[in-house]
Amino acid sequence: MLSIHLNNIILFAHHGIYEEEKLLGNQFELNITIRHSPEKIPVKHLSDSIDYVSVYELVKKRMAIATPLLETVVTEIAVEILQRFALAEQVSISIRKMYPPITGMIGSVGISFELNRKKL
Repeated sequence: MLSIHLNNIILFAHHGIYEEEKLLGNQFELNITIRHSPEKIPVKHLSDSIDYVSVYELVKKRMAIATPLLETVVTEIAVEILQRFALAEQVSISIRKMYPPITGMIGSVGISFELNRKKL
């Protein structure tokens, strides 16, 4: 199994259920792992793998759509990756809201999700 990792992606977006979040936005950190079994070893051509640049563009585009729940964001990104990249067998995604609107809290909040192609 080969894993493609996109680590510590920082994007600004307007996700959240509170009006303040929708208006002001927040920074989010994403980590994505996509697993697949290459048909040829060693992998010598991009067509035999998953283009992480294309994955990044997909994620960036989806993050630009304001959404109340991070659960919705991660599940939709996972489904879209499996639909767009035929080689992808499993996707793991975590997203952290870097500055949650919780009075007195120092830290972040986050969501993780894994989806296997067999469950689509």
